[in-house]
Amino acid sequence: MPIYEYKAIEGGCEYCQDGFEIIQKINSKFLSKCPKCHAPIKKLLSQFHACVIEIPSAVIETEKKIREYEKEGSWGHAAELADKANIEDRARENYKKAGYKM
Repeated sequence: MPIYEYKAIEGGCEYCQDGFEIIQKINSKFLSKCPKCHAPIKKLLSQFHACVIEIPSAVIETEKKIREYEKEGSWGHAAELADKANIEDRARENYKKAGYKM
């Protein structure tokens, strides 16, 4: 369910003067009055923030190579590569599959 932001048009209590957020169903009617003091309120347009994470190609290639080793059953090679790439949990898991005692 989306979170909507509202703020008092004029007057109102501390709750709606400063603005508040409320979770509503997407098909619900927007509020027109503050739920606490019943002063008139308006729905605000929320700012949308996006995050883009770029993964370096070397990391992608290393991940691909580890998967190839795992698919082939070359657990030792996969473990060593994961260890060098600081993927500790995966390295530990592959070392165990290769027969090393951890």
